[in-house]
Amino acid sequence: MWKVFEDDFDPATVAGKILFFGTSAAGLKDLRTTPLDPAAAGVEVHVQAAEQMLSGHFMERPDWADGMEKIFILVMGLLLIVLTPKFGAVPGASISIGTVVGAILMSWYLYTDKLLLMDPIYPGIAVLAIYLSSSTILYLQTEAERERVRGAFSQYLSPALVEQLAKEPDRLRLGGESRNMSFLFCDVRGFTSISETFKSNPQGLTRLINRFLTPLTDCILARNGTIDKYMGDCIMAFWNAPLDDEEHPAHACESALVMFEELEILNQAREAEALESGEIFIPLNVGVGVNTGDCVVGNMGSEQRFDYSVLGDSVNLAARLEGQSKNYGVGIVIGEDTKVIVSEEFAILELDLIAVKGKAEAVRIHTVLGRKNLLQQPDFIALKDQHATMLAAYRNQDWTTAQDLIKDCRAADGTLGDLYDLYDERVDFYLENPPDPDWDGVFIATSK
Repeated sequence: MWKVFEDDFDPATVAGKILFFGTSAAGLKDLRTTPLDPAAAGVEVHVQAAEQMLSGHFMERPDWADGMEKIFILVMGLLLIVLTPKFGAVPGASISIGTVVGAILMSWYLYTDKLLLMDPIYPGIAVLAIYLSSSTILYLQTEAERERVRGAFSQYLSPALVEQLAKEPDRLRLGGESRNMSFLFCDVRGFTSISETFKSNPQGLTRLINRFLTPLTDCILARNGTIDKYMGDCIMAFWNAPLDDEEHPAHACESALVMFEELEILNQAREAEALESGEIFIPLNVGVGVNTGDCVVGNMGSEQRFDYSVLGDSVNLAARLEGQSKNYGVGIVIGEDTKVIVSEEFAILELDLIAVKGKAEAVRIHTVLGRKNLLQQPDFIALKDQHATMLAAYRNQDWTTAQDLIKDCRAADGTLGDLYDLYDERVDFYLENPPDPDWDGVFIATSK
C-alpha cells in the first residue's frame, strides 16, 4: 500500500473501494493471534471483518450441532462397546481411529464449503475414551478368565496344558458335553497292611502317600492326562478333556506302563532306606484299570461346590477293571474298546470274558505286558498264540486240552503264574461241576 504515497499514484485504481492502513512489522506491536494464524497483522483482522460484513457470509454453528455431536458419541460408543469384546482390541482401534479421522474431515468440509462450525475434538476425544475404557475392561476380563482357568486346572493338568487353556479359554466348554475319552484308575494293593505299620506315625504315612502319588501323577500329566481326583491311595485320571487328545487310549496305556517303572524305582529307594534304618520294608504294589468309551464331562456338583469331572458307564467300568487286576494277577487290565485302538502299539493278551459286578453284559478284558518292541518278539508271538488256543479250549469246555495248554503257557512266561493258577482252579472246578452245555465262557465276578 506504499504506492498511494507516490506522486504518480492514480486515485482511479481505488475508486469505490475501502482502504485499510496498518503495519505488519513485529516491532510495531500490531500482531494478533487468530484461529488460523498465530501472528497476523492487526490490519488484516480488520480487512477480514469488513469483508465478512459486506459479503454477508458468516460462520454459523447450527442449532442441531450439539444434538448431532451427542448422537455421534452415543452411536459410536455403543458400537465400540459391542464390537470390541466380540472382535478384539485391534479392530476396535481401527474403528475408533477411522471414526475420529472421518469426523475431522467432515468438520473441515463443513467449515470450508458450507461455513458451518462442527466440533470434531470433543466427540473424537469421547470416542477414544470409550475405546480405551472398553479395551481396558476387555483386557481385565481376559486376564481374569485366564487366572480362573489356571486356578481351576493347575492341580489337574500339566503346566503346558494349563497355559494352552489360558491362552484359548474358548476350548474349555464349561457344563456337560459328550466325549469319547480314556480313563485310568490306579490303586495300591494291600494298603491297609501298610497303613497299620504307621499307626504311631500318621505323618510318615502322609509322606509315603505323597511320595507315591507324585511320580505317578507326573506320568499322567506328562502324557496329556487330567487328574480327576485322589481318593486316599487311589488315582483317577482321564484323557481327551478339557483339551483334545487324538491318541488318548495310547497315552493312557503308556502312562500305566511308566507308572510301574516309576513304582519300581520308588520301591528300590524305600528298600535301601529301610535296610539302612533297620525297619521292615513293605513294597508298594498297584493295580491299574484302563477303559475307553463315551461319557459326559464338565463341571459337576452343587451350586456350593463343583468339580470338573466325568460321568458315565465307561468310567465305572474302568474302576471295575482296576479291581479285577488283583484277581487275575496282572498289573494292568484294559477294556475291549481300548484294546482295539492300541492293539498294534502294545503287547496285549486277552484275560477273560467277564461280567463285572454291577453289569449284566459281559465284557472282554485284556492285559498290557509291554510296548511295541515286545509285541514283535517271537517269544511273545508264540505265547499269544498258545494263550488264545488255551482260551478257545476253555470256552469250548475241552478241559483236558485246556490243562495242557495252561502248562505250556506257564512255561512260556513265568510272570503270569497267578493268571494260569486262576485258570487251573477254574478247570478243576468245572471238571467236577460241569457248566451247562450252552455255557458261553463268561465268568460272573462277585467282587469289585
